[in-house]
Amino acid sequence: MVRVRIERLTKLYGSTPALLELSLTAEAGEFLTVVGPSGSGKSTLLRLIAGLETASAGEIFFNDEPITHLPPQMRDVGMVFQNYALYPHMTVFENLAFPLRVRKWKRSAIQERVHAVARLLDLDGLLGRYPRELSGGQRQRVALGRALVRSPRLFLFDEPLSNVDAQLRATMRTELAALQRTLGITALYVTHDQTEALSLGDRVAVLIAGRLQQLAPPAELYMKPASVTVARFIGTPPMNFFTATVCCGALSVSSATIPLPDSLRLPEDSRWLLGVRAEALTLTTTDELHQLGNARVQGWEYAGYEILLSLEHPAAAFSPILVRLPASSRLPQPGEIVPLWLIPGTWCLFEPDSGVRVFPP
Repeated sequence: MVRVRIERLTKLYGSTPALLELSLTAEAGEFLTVVGPSGSGKSTLLRLIAGLETASAGEIFFNDEPITHLPPQMRDVGMVFQNYALYPHMTVFENLAFPLRVRKWKRSAIQERVHAVARLLDLDGLLGRYPRELSGGQRQRVALGRALVRSPRLFLFDEPLSNVDAQLRATMRTELAALQRTLGITALYVTHDQTEALSLGDRVAVLIAGRLQQLAPPAELYMKPASVTVARFIGTPPMNFFTATVCCGALSVSSATIPLPDSLRLPEDSRWLLGVRAEALTLTTTDELHQLGNARVQGWEYAGYEILLSLEHPAAAFSPILVRLPASSRLPQPGEIVPLWLIPGTWCLFEPDSGVRVFPP
């Protein structure tokens, strides 16, 4: 296992930055996912770690060994790409054996290793087939096996599941996570899919415009985003935001008042952004809930196991406000005015100018 440490890594294409002073660490044996929109520098980061690109500045360490200037073949990295990159004229066995033949392994050792990896990935009965005769999931397992067959110190996954259908993607996520835990190999997994990032990663790094926005375990990232930028990127749907003002030691949101915890002392009349996840809002109340005033129904989206309700609210910083309701809920009609309630202890507070979260700490 290897610990990957990145210090102030920068990559420029001409004057255009792809990565800017990026620093992060993937611990030995960790499954670290890197998520961000297109053009955020995710794939560039993997290519720099693999040695397929040259850094403009900064350092990469494997354990305490600087490898920034080592050629790719000396880094002992297994990389799995989005497009599988299988040799179409080779059988599954030959694709798996190719990295070992390049390294001049003995034939008996190649046979033993390929069959061991094939059993691990449930490819035993497919070794004589060609890539064109395989399903998308089978091709992905062959690509994974080709990276695994030489027992690399580090796995790098560059959106490997984006070309398979949704059902297979869910299955492959489970298989990948189980395989990584079994092998204990450090893995960095790049994706634009938040579900993949949150479900696979021991920790998740959010990368936007070449800069690291937050690095945290999935639950912390979802419930305590470091900034408005992260909160609006992570989560489906993204976090809701209300404009709020401090009045008499409480938060005033439109016509409603939310008590502040004793530990949080804010200047009178100061303005803030109140962040609330969709599942922390409801249309029905108990004595423990905080009122957020009334909202107008814009529409709703039925998802089988839940309903996502879109609301227009006078204090919404970004429209619409989205509420996650059980599928059995009564559906209000578009244009209907409904009461909106907040579950206590489920909100975040952000500074409106910088966007930085100030609560919870």
